Amino acid sequence: MKVQITIRGRTYTVRSDDTGEDLPAIARYVDGKMGEITNRSPRLDDYTVAMLAAMNIASEFDKFRRDVDEELKGIGHELASTTVLLEAATPGAVEAG
Repeated sequence: MKVQITIRGRTYTVRSDDTGEDLPAIARYVDGKMGEITNRSPRLDDYTVAMLAAMNIASEFDKFRRDVDEELKGIGHELASTTVLLEAATPGAVEAG
């Protein structure tokens, strides 16, 4: 599917394997990040603005990924604790299930 998006006043046609519904929202997010950088440093060229926006977005993603990994570890520990408690409360029942 082809979707038209606009970033920094330029329109791009992007192909998407899925419905493409999220692409306009993603484009607005990228455009917003680039706008923030341009507002802070108006003399930067488009390439540098795009590179800094990409780095900022990648940094946000990496933090999100680490946060999710930590949450999953916590859930794993809670699940292990629950399993131990369940096994203690119902000897033999957990192995049979």
